[in-house]
Amino acid sequence: MQDKSKMTRRAVLKAASGAMLFGALPTTLLAKEAARRFEPRPGDWRTFDVVTRIELTHGTAPSTVWVPLPSIDTEWQRSLTNNWSGNATAMRMAADPRFGARYLVAEFDGTSKPVLEVASRVQTRDRAQDWKAAPAATESAADLRMWLQPTDLMPTDGIVRKTAHQVVAGARSDDEKVQRIYDWIVLNTFREPKVRGCGTGDIKTMLETGNFGGKCGDINGLFVGLCRAAGVPARDVYGVRLAPSAFGYKQLSGNSAALQGAQHCRAEVYLKKHGWVAMDPADVGKVMRLETDTWIKDPDNAVVAPVKAGLFGGWEGNWMGYNFAHDVKLQGAHGAKLGFLMYPQAQTGGEAYDPLDPDSFKYTITAREIKA
Repeated sequence: MQDKSKMTRRAVLKAASGAMLFGALPTTLLAKEAARRFEPRPGDWRTFDVVTRIELTHGTAPSTVWVPLPSIDTEWQRSLTNNWSGNATAMRMAADPRFGARYLVAEFDGTSKPVLEVASRVQTRDRAQDWKAAPAATESAADLRMWLQPTDLMPTDGIVRKTAHQVVAGARSDDEKVQRIYDWIVLNTFREPKVRGCGTGDIKTMLETGNFGGKCGDINGLFVGLCRAAGVPARDVYGVRLAPSAFGYKQLSGNSAALQGAQHCRAEVYLKKHGWVAMDPADVGKVMRLETDTWIKDPDNAVVAPVKAGLFGGWEGNWMGYNFAHDVKLQGAHGAKLGFLMYPQAQTGGEAYDPLDPDSFKYTITAREIKA
């Protein structure tokens, strides 16, 4: 058995030696595949109507359904309206008291099969960080402290802090810390298609076991946790892909007619010179694993390199964010808190449905882009 501490030191050294300047493509592309483009640029707003429809198959007793609502208003997303209909006896909007994540609560009396439809209108646009610009700070010190705190599945002490300090050792600024952590995540984690949904985000277990395979909830969660442990405010952004990628990447696309399963979380870090900056190392790993028939192991591959560069400081506006929330206790729900709120949830007679099991919990999500 290999010594894990030696493996960690090698990984850290590899990440540090592979660090690139912000937004710069590698000078050598080693892949046989033709070079691709991935260049999100801020521009016009896109408007989408997003509809979630739920029919509970076992709702013959009193039931409750919770549907996440887009709760984000920033320079890259406008959450405009939410409307709902169905045969519920009561419907109301609720919000997580700490993070402000909004969601619909629909209560059914069990006299008929529960049916619910939620329609949300949002506007989104691409993001790309201008590293030469230095906007005024937009967050107070008190607000930023929230994005340094641990969560149930994202501790910032113990092995998380130890790993973060190893990865950022010698970094002279928060910008350098984030670059090193991003590169370390890309080099050491990998997309594991067998993981259900978006993963659980249990980053302590990932580090303790040395199993760095997962999906966006795991990989971007690890990125955010390491940033926080290194003293850089960071947060996950939980949402869903809405439309195909304008750059032809099928793994960075959503099928607007069938978006159940298109949930995806991204990340942001707060840098003093730049404000909130977009990040998504998990999608780099997804492209490496699934974009071609062969698992690409080299992040400097011609298919991967533009995505690795573009997602450090940017992302494409074919995606909608719901919220930034962790450890969510849904109003009226029985059982434990949710690690994050990105999927519809339901309970009948106090028993929870599995949102990842389409045989027992049937729902659809569709999106339609509204052209000006």
